[in-house]
Amino acid sequence: MIITPVSPRARDILSASIVWDNHGCMPMRADEELLPQLDRYSAAGATVASINIGYGLMSWADHVGMARHFRQYVLARPERYHMIATAEDVALAKATGRLGISFDVEGMLPIEHSLERVAELYELGVRWMLIAYNQDNQAGGGCMGEDGGLTPLGRAIIDEMERVGMVLCLSHSSARTVLDAIEHARNPPIFSHSNPAGATAHPRNVDDAVMRACAAKGGVIGLSGIGPFLGVSSDPVAALLRHIRYVVDLVGPEYVGLGLDFVFDRTELDDFVRANPSLFPTDLDGTIAMVPPEAIPQIAEGLIRDGLSDAEISGILGGNWLRIARACWR
Repeated sequence: MIITPVSPRARDILSASIVWDNHGCMPMRADEELLPQLDRYSAAGATVASINIGYGLMSWADHVGMARHFRQYVLARPERYHMIATAEDVALAKATGRLGISFDVEGMLPIEHSLERVAELYELGVRWMLIAYNQDNQAGGGCMGEDGGLTPLGRAIIDEMERVGMVLCLSHSSARTVLDAIEHARNPPIFSHSNPAGATAHPRNVDDAVMRACAAKGGVIGLSGIGPFLGVSSDPVAALLRHIRYVVDLVGPEYVGLGLDFVFDRTELDDFVRANPSLFPTDLDGTIAMVPPEAIPQIAEGLIRDGLSDAEISGILGGNWLRIARACWR
């Protein structure tokens, strides 16, 4: 995809900013077929990309295997990538013109009852983990589950996450579980890749009260670029900008970020959805519209047109995620 030309002001903001997409989905298999597509983030001006290493029903061994696979690929190419460990590494990636890479985990299921696994994931590069992936698990409720709330084990996992420095993510989880987790947590939580239900009604989207609670705790709401969550089948960038505006008006620009949730292998996604229909909403398939990394300059341009200041835009592009990293990472 060709990057759409943008104004000098947008180019200056992108050049000066930490640009951080807090959730992207590379293939969940141990080969390097699509991993060079990480360079799409770099070409779009990104400083940091958080890459998913596991979700849903994947086992502990699968999560560790994917983390090691991605980590080996990144560390073998130090001229292009920098494995992020600390908040200071983000500035180093920016200064050296390399793409910073961190990892994320979608759901506490692989932790089971072994709290020591949280530290193992952190050492492998995982910097945020969400509670439940759509369906309920041993830690809490998913957004398509029974909404039983955060369990005692979920509370213990959150405590361990805060001890080691891992950020608590609330995406994909049920409203009651989310509110329980926000009340229990001491550190600011995030929605890494969620959208406002007030802009588009969807099981994956989040009510205003829940977003306000996240922001009141100092957290950040990252906006996803997935078409069904945005309520569109075409022009997802324009829809994403509308959703960003909605959340900015609701909680303020200092609590907004990007987690585009772009899937690099649509065939793998489509096959997995067909094989696990109970795990997903019915409107996810390989034909859905998605906002790709190449749209980041367009997003910056759209935020300019929407009247935001340079500082506000810089925060949404990545500065707000950096604040969370500084507050939580060890």
